[in-house]
Formats: sequence, C-alpha cells, structure tokens
Amino acid sequence: MSKSEDVINPGYTYSWNTDSVLPLQDFLTKYKPSMVQNDGKKPWIWVQGSAPTHEERTQEAIEEASALLKEVTQRVEAIKNDESIPLRSNKKTGVKSKKEVREQVQAEATEKLKEIAIKHGYVSGKWLIFASADKVDTIWSNLAKSLVSGPLASTFAYLAKVATSPESRESPNYQHLICVYIPDVYDKVRVTEVMKILLRNHGIGLSGVKSDLYTALGIDSKHASGLPSTTWKNSALISDAESKELRDAFFADLASNKVTPAKELLETATSDVAAAAPSKPKPKLKKKADVDPFASDNDDGEGDEENKRKQELQAKVKRAVPKKKATDDAFASNDEEDEAKRKEEAQAKKAKSALFAKKRQVSDVGDEDQRPRKRKPAKSQDREVSPT
Repeated sequence: MSKSEDVINPGYTYSWNTDSVLPLQDFLTKYKPSMVQNDGKKPWIWVQGSAPTHEERTQEAIEEASALLKEVTQRVEAIKNDESIPLRSNKKTGVKSKKEVREQVQAEATEKLKEIAIKHGYVSGKWLIFASADKVDTIWSNLAKSLVSGPLASTFAYLAKVATSPESRESPNYQHLICVYIPDVYDKVRVTEVMKILLRNHGIGLSGVKSDLYTALGIDSKHASGLPSTTWKNSALISDAESKELRDAFFADLASNKVTPAKELLETATSDVAAAAPSKPKPKLKKKADVDPFASDNDDGEGDEENKRKQELQAKVKRAVPKKKATDDAFASNDEEDEAKRKEEAQAKKAKSALFAKKRQVSDVGDEDQRPRKRKPAKSQDREVSPT
C-alpha cells in the first residue's frame, strides 16, 4: 500500500459515509468484497464512521522519514558486508554479532521514525485483519456496521476498508486485507481498547497495527532495511492468553445465542463440531432402489414396496426348499432305494427258482450266502453212507 491507498479519492463509487444517500445495509449488500473485482480502478471498498480529529502534515513527515530510511538501509547493508563483524558474538571480549549490531541500528531507526511521525502529526494507522474469500463478506459487513453504530463506534476507530477480489480466480486461498483505521497508533491505551472490541465483539484474528507513515514509505516484511513492518504486535499490547480468552468468550456467546451473528459467522464458529458429528446413515431402501428399476421414488411408498418384495422373496424360498432338501438330505430318497432293492431281490429270486426249483422251494427271506452252508452237510452224508 502507498499513501494514496490510505486516502479515499473524491467521488469514489465504492465508499460510504454518513452523508451517503444509500443506506449502509444496502451499500454493503450491493458491494460485497467477494463480488467486486479489482480491475485497477476499484481496489478497495470503504466505510467511514467519523472524520479524523486532527490535521496531518503528511508530506513533511514522509520526506524526513524517507531520508532516514535510506540511511538505515545503507547501514544495514554495510553491516551485512563488513567482514570485521563476526557472525557470532563473544561474551568474553564483548564483541557483538552481525545480528546484534543490525538490530541495534533498526531499533534506533524505529524510535526516530516515531519521533518524526509525532513531530508532524502523522500518527494515524490501522489494525490489520486478513479474511478468507468465503468469510470476508460476513466479517466486513459486521465490522462496517459496528464502526458506524456498534461497539467500534464507541472507540476512536473512524474508518475501515476491505480489499476487493482479484480479477484472476486462480488463487483459491486468496486473503482479503481489512484495515480498521485509528487516528493515533502511539496511543497505546486507546489502541488496546479497539483491539479488545475486535476480539471480544467480533472474534477476529489480528495481524498487528501498522502506521500510515510506514505504508507511505513502503515498509513491509521484505524491506531491505529489515525494520519491523508493524508499529505494534498483538503481544505487545495484551498477552496471548488474554487474546484467546476474549475470542473464546465471543464464540461462547454464539453457542449460547447471546448474540445474533450472520449465518456464515455462526457456521465458522461451529465448523469443527459439525465436522466431527456423525453423519446420518443412508437408508437401505435407497440402496435397493439402485438395482430395482420399478422402485418408487416416493419415500412414503418405499415401505409398502419393500414389504411386497420381501413377501414375494419368502414365497419363492418356501417353494424352493423341498427341492433343495431332496438333493441335500440323505434320507429323502429312501423310497427309491427300497424299490431298487425290491427289484434286485425279485431278480435274485427268479434266478434261484430256476437253479434250485427241482431240489427245494426257495424261501423268500433266504440269501445266497446261506444256501451253500445248508447243502454241504447233505453231501457229506451221501459220501459216508455210500460204502455200505
């Protein structure tokens, strides 16, 4: 961002203030950050709650600060290339490392930039917030309304803006930058007050406070000077534990319906719980419907169709049971076996009758194994009697 990006251009369509004809809610509905694409002419959507209360000599501050920043950048580069400065410090000799020397120069420059900003009254800045594309509309709408007539309106925050969407949709993880402007970034007490409102009343994750002077100078995390890109880090204002406690309280209120947020924000707060909840089991009838072209699509009629199919299936099974048992049951064919035995016995009787018809009458219950044993004694008697 440059200095011009912290200023609303006159007649800019995508800006709202208390003198606007269009009501705020209608403006927010009409111009959603997820729907407005930046073609180079509409990078931001603005909402102004009140006007800043002091004059700023921005040009003088920028000129003086630019000269300082140029000098600091050169010194940092010189430290990097100075072979006489060791990479590691030596406690015994008191020699400082490159990192320690560099950080000392940067800390001094940060303090001098603060002095320049205060001297020229150029102390305005903003809280930085990043929102994902699927949540930005809700977060932005809530912040804008809070700034105009909600909790933020009671603080010294006076202006907010949100980045519109890029023309290319090739970045699914695109993050929209939201800025909540404050008139004095060095007023720690009031800056902290805004911070607590953003955490407790909006549940927003914050990325620090940045001076408008830093923006005008082009100081970011990749600047050659290595200066910190933010005036305040979150932990320098309140502890991480307190920040977490404030956000947790906001989401606890959501869960207990003490506040009425937009639907999307409620879904954000409960997304983890919803993801862990067991899904509703799929009815078995739907599975059968895939293979039955005659199944009814009406859920109310599926029970009757299913019962009918079950009855038909049971009837088929009952009719098939005797056939199945006839092949599997060892006793199912006793009548056939008895008939075969009777035929064999009849044939045997006929053979016996033909062979022994002249000697004796064959008994219906006798068998071939018994007949030889009965004849042997008769032959032996003939042999014993014949000599006499």
